[in-house]
Amino acid sequence: MNLNFTADEQHFQQEVRQFLQQKLPKDIATKTKKALNLSKDEYIQWQQILYTQGWAAINWPVEHGGTGWTSTQKYIFANECAKAGAPDVIPFGLKMVAPIIYTFGNDEQKQRFLPDILASNVWWCQGYSETGAGSDLAGLRTTAVKDGDEYVVNGTKTWTTLGQYADWIFCLVRTGPPGAKNQEAISFLLINMHDPKITVSPIITIDGKHEVNEVHFDGVRVPANNLIGAEGQGWTYAKVLLTHERTGIARVAISKDRLVQLKELAETSDDGDNKLIDDPIFAQKVASLEIDLLALEYTELRTLSAISTGQAPGPESSILKIVGTQVIQAIDELYVEAAGYYSMPYVPDQFHDDFDGQHIGPDTAANSALRYFNNRKASIYGGSNEIQTNIISKAVLGL
Repeated sequence: MNLNFTADEQHFQQEVRQFLQQKLPKDIATKTKKALNLSKDEYIQWQQILYTQGWAAINWPVEHGGTGWTSTQKYIFANECAKAGAPDVIPFGLKMVAPIIYTFGNDEQKQRFLPDILASNVWWCQGYSETGAGSDLAGLRTTAVKDGDEYVVNGTKTWTTLGQYADWIFCLVRTGPPGAKNQEAISFLLINMHDPKITVSPIITIDGKHEVNEVHFDGVRVPANNLIGAEGQGWTYAKVLLTHERTGIARVAISKDRLVQLKELAETSDDGDNKLIDDPIFAQKVASLEIDLLALEYTELRTLSAISTGQAPGPESSILKIVGTQVIQAIDELYVEAAGYYSMPYVPDQFHDDFDGQHIGPDTAANSALRYFNNRKASIYGGSNEIQTNIISKAVLGL
């Protein structure tokens, strides 16, 4: 694979850099680089800036508002955004449910939902996991019973990321008759989160953040025309959505930027003499991680190439998910090692932009332990890495 940019690609790279310099709000970039908490409004502000530029949905087909970029242009854009400190696009609308709507939805659903998703006028969340139905997602128990031209939904979803902000949720629900096979009884339903019979209960994570939730449905009535595709086909649609999610979980560009910052952290020392980067054992860990990240990057480029032709990501998305999360966690481990005692204190307020106290240690060190603990989940969400190895063994190796 040739990674030497053509003249046109170099021109595009300069265009992206200029756009980021001019349009990426400096306060948002600073907070992203320092891993400070971004608000809902700040995420939406950045996504709407991208929308105004025409760059909000880089993987969508052109006819629905996509960019039509090549895989190399997507690669350039992701890397430049990471370097500049641009925050991740919240994936649930633009990267996850939208591909399902424009692939399997009817014309009315496309016209109704896609424009608002593209413009970030609405916030979506994902209703997949349940207690007892995480890695074994086919065991979900939330039901949607047909009643005239509506479905009546009862059940509970859990680990719903940022559901406290959501206007809509895309849900896997059980619609099949008793005795039907698990996968054949699952449908894909779009539900308005402002329904009064929906309750959102926060789950506070170890770092003190309200990131995930339980979402309870108590007789929620949903119009039948919010069903995507046909009843009983939700499992098929869910598998397609998960390939898009797993591809995004790899976060190659962000890992590359974090590795650069890790080296800078390891170049510092308290006594001005002994630097961690000079330790041959630590240096070997960094070098090994760089090799893994480079191999992951090539795999991501092949996947982006497939998406550029209008295809959904294939089973290689499982490879991206496994190795990508392993790399993320390995970087976290090295950050904790490099931060040393700076990783131990926990002052939650220092990760808010209005904090006026004393920050503890370098910016990249202060939250190293928090990132380490939080990112332990990365190998679980989007389908656990153990499940992904099963997918690879069947779909790639034919075992």
